[in-house]
Amino acid sequence: MDFQSVGKILILGGAFLALLGLLLLFWQRIPFLGKLPGDIFLQKGSFQFLFPIVTCIIISIVLTIILNLAFRLIR
Repeated sequence: MDFQSVGKILILGGAFLALLGLLLLFWQRIPFLGKLPGDIFLQKGSFQFLFPIVTCIIISIVLTIILNLAFRLIR
């Protein structure tokens, strides 16, 4: 593996981490995240439990598509 390939991977990794950081910063302001049909939310008194399963599945699908396209561009 030459340094050019390693450089491309590091740039893509950095861009991915930057996008993930922005997503975490603005998580509360994105209206549909964690509130999709199928997401589990339980509340009893002062206890709250949120398991956004459908949101996680959608994020996983989107990231899979983005990463597959990125790796095809590297080759």
